[in-house]
Amino acid sequence: MAAPDRHPNAALIRRFYEAFGRRDAAAMLACYAPDVRFSDPVFPRLDAGGVGTMWRMLCARGNDLRVVASGIDADDARGRARWVATYTYSATGRSVLNEIDATFAFDEGRIVRHEDRFDLHAWAQQALGLPGLLFGWTPPMQTAIRRKAAQALAAWRAKEMAGKTVSPSEFGSD
Repeated sequence: MAAPDRHPNAALIRRFYEAFGRRDAAAMLACYAPDVRFSDPVFPRLDAGGVGTMWRMLCARGNDLRVVASGIDADDARGRARWVATYTYSATGRSVLNEIDATFAFDEGRIVRHEDRFDLHAWAQQALGLPGLLFGWTPPMQTAIRRKAAQALAAWRAKEMAGKTVSPSEFGSD
């Protein structure tokens, strides 16, 4: 991989996280290809529509969100970054410091695949407290976390669709 930010795709990753730090979902989505796919332990297998909704929802809800990215590296095809998100989980009011390893795939200067990996049990412990500590490692609790996230995403998407037409142009153009 090339030296940090020397490759255009490394600069693209940096722009993505800078936009996230500003809670600027439109600028984040401009880094993605229209057919992007995203996956993480909470939101597995999102298509482009789900990705857009997820970032708009997280940016809108992240009043005290702080994002710090490091270890950004990329070449023509692949990239990676380590990032830390610090925020208050709105459902419980608990503070979360989530350490995430991200990998990316690129096509024509855009992100086509984005995968975040983090310890869901550690997240659950911080976000949910004692129940997360005791049960956050179990498949039923992790399934419940994913189900609640999917419900929140569906509700947010319905709210967006009721209020406006979501267009593919939100993914930006070069």
